[in-house]
Amino acid sequence: MSSESHEQPTDGVAKPTSDELATPARNDIEPAEPIENPGLPEHLPRPTDVDPKLEKRAERQVAGMFTAAIILTIGFCVAYFAIPKDAEIFGWFSLNLALGLTLGGALFLIGIGAIQWAKKLMNDHEVIEMRHPARSSDDDREAALEVLDEGVSDSGFGRRPLIRRSLIGAVAILGLPAIVMLRDLGPLPGNKLFHTVWRKGMRVVNDVSGIPLRPGDIEVGQLVNAQPAVFFETDSHGHALFHGTKLLQAKAKASVIAVRIRPEDIKPRKGQANWDVDGIMVYSKICTHVGCPISLWEQQTHHLLCPCHQTTYDLADGGKVIFGPGKRPLPQLPLAVDAEGYLIATSDFHEPVGPSFPEVNQHRD
Repeated sequence: MSSESHEQPTDGVAKPTSDELATPARNDIEPAEPIENPGLPEHLPRPTDVDPKLEKRAERQVAGMFTAAIILTIGFCVAYFAIPKDAEIFGWFSLNLALGLTLGGALFLIGIGAIQWAKKLMNDHEVIEMRHPARSSDDDREAALEVLDEGVSDSGFGRRPLIRRSLIGAVAILGLPAIVMLRDLGPLPGNKLFHTVWRKGMRVVNDVSGIPLRPGDIEVGQLVNAQPAVFFETDSHGHALFHGTKLLQAKAKASVIAVRIRPEDIKPRKGQANWDVDGIMVYSKICTHVGCPISLWEQQTHHLLCPCHQTTYDLADGGKVIFGPGKRPLPQLPLAVDAEGYLIATSDFHEPVGPSFPEVNQHRD
């Protein structure tokens, strides 16, 4: 027979059971909003809503901005053709300054005009949008389309022909600069990619000093960076024949390297047997992969390495590619010696220099 004993509290107050301790006390009082909804302030009409003269003036202001945008866009096109590329003003290139100010000003005026139109002329009323799920219901979507149609009506786009026409004109004419700038895609290069400044009888000179090179100046195993002599020549007024951008563009095709290899180690390409002078050969300095300038020379192997993508050419074997992504041999310049003993070219390169392009295998003009 078992018996249970219950201890009574000494103070006469019943203790809570274990179930009561595990269940917290419920509070049925609803929390109040921390801040009372202040509501919307009283709507005040804008000056343009009550004064027809101010409304008309605002309309003219907006149309004026759109019209000024049209004028600036036309100014862009005029400046593009009228201002010389090398003209300067206050140390800045005038053409770039004019193009930036006109096109930037046109876009700025269209934006400011649109803001002015919305703030002063479109319908002015407050809208309350309640929070809703990310995906609207079908009814809400239909309502949104109705609101969109209502917004088009409220904008007065159909009722204000002056603004409508000036805005359409300002936006439509923005396509004109894009058409004008298509001119920068041309003119087509024609056969310029097939030719350099090298000509028959032009001397090979050191690329830094411009001193003409003799066969005795280059030792076996040596590499010398060189250029055509014309880059160091001047006109009757003492001005360089090539300078600035014109010089850089010409160097990008005409730069060469001169190397000297023992004649018995040379295996010339077909038709190039007599293009060296006592083992001295001149090759293009421009890699046929992507046009990097190269002069990393291995004397013992006669290999020339491009540091960018590791295309490796064997200059003793007609400049053919023996490693890397390059596909064409390095073009060789035919050499001779003039009456004064200087190295000269007997013609231009017989093939295009630099990176390959679709027409590279076509016959030259």
